[in-house]
Amino acid sequence: MRSRVTRTFSFEAAHKLDWHQGACRNLHGHTYRLEVSVEGPLDDNGIVVDFSDLAGIVRREVIDPFDHSYLNDTFTNPTAELIAHEIWSRLDAAGLAVSRLRLWETADSSVEIFP
Repeated sequence: MRSRVTRTFSFEAAHKLDWHQGACRNLHGHTYRLEVSVEGPLDDNGIVVDFSDLAGIVRREVIDPFDHSYLNDTFTNPTAELIAHEIWSRLDAAGLAVSRLRLWETADSSVEIFP
């Protein structure tokens, strides 16, 4: 039997999409909500991963570098999809075995990625 644990984070960031024909072409910001899930068997302590260990990795690899940033400085084309893929790559490189990641750009628009 496997279990999935999820922790939620948020960060503020600005961007613009030069190719976009609508309002997103202009500089604007979002309060991004990030859900990171890790899945696996329970260890001897009865957990998949310690919530505080999960939080520490996500804060170090994602929240600290992205919070209150201009995403166009990091991404050529900062779409929600490309940001989510970059977050996954950063967490994977840090050794976190993510099973699902969801990035909410607005209250009603999100991107979900999984292996």
